Amino acid sequence: MNFEMTQGRRTFLKSLAVIGGSGVLAEAAASSAWKKKIGLELYTVREFLDKDFEGTLAKVAAIGYKEVEPTSYGKMEPKAFRALLDKYKLTAPSTHAGATEGPNLEKELEGFQIMGIKYIEIRGARQAPGKPTVESVKRRAAEINRHGDIAKKFGMKMLIHNHTEEFEYLDGGKLKMYDVLLAETNPATVAMQLDIGWATVAGENVVELFKKTPGRFELWHVKDATGIKSAPKNATPAERRKLAKLCPVGEGDVDYGPVFKQAKLAGLKHYVIEQDNAGQNGADSVAAAKLSYQNLMKKLS
Repeated sequence: MNFEMTQGRRTFLKSLAVIGGSGVLAEAAASSAWKKKIGLELYTVREFLDKDFEGTLAKVAAIGYKEVEPTSYGKMEPKAFRALLDKYKLTAPSTHAGATEGPNLEKELEGFQIMGIKYIEIRGARQAPGKPTVESVKRRAAEINRHGDIAKKFGMKMLIHNHTEEFEYLDGGKLKMYDVLLAETNPATVAMQLDIGWATVAGENVVELFKKTPGRFELWHVKDATGIKSAPKNATPAERRKLAKLCPVGEGDVDYGPVFKQAKLAGLKHYVIEQDNAGQNGADSVAAAKLSYQNLMKKLS
């Protein structure tokens, strides 16, 4: 190999290294940026909220959380709730205590506007009892789309949240409820709030979900559990859920490093940590929320 060829090859390899290094740095920077928007699903600390709503919000903010997702409003009117958020420099982009279709729907949505909420659920017609089918899920998707059109008038999107049952197969076939909801809902008015913990418990690869339908997963629930890796490969989502035990983020089997590196692909805009069982058996749910916060901050560094 002559000198010119050797020099050219070295230059080429150096260029590749620079490009590769830039990609790694860009991924790291993208993950690190999410530290500024870390949120908490307030269901995690519900037993404290019931006793002292404002004091609990103050503790959540003191931990370092910037956003919250409420499941109740402390019996406050929208303006008072917004003032409390502002007092502790918190925002609530999404809620799990949504509106109900009926004569007061527009008034409720106006109240959520005041609170600063952008993603919401609207409770409509009760689903007929029985095992879900492809057709029943399509009907549900149509209702969500209709509610999405209403929410859009108020600057909001509908959100779809999952547990594990959304990943069960329908009609004994190849489609899962989540497949149908993704395919049948309008991305312009409906956002998927992917509960990454429950999806992983169910046996899903969430990064593959992002690749299949990029941009749909604007909201995440960041949750962790043990017992995921040891579950039998052929176990159903329901069986896998029975084997899993929820725990603070970073203490279980879900590796959030690779997940946050794909946040742009997913379309992520907001996320909240959640631990459904944080206050059970006399445990301190605020302490659990703090541990989750600290562990995730390290993962995002």
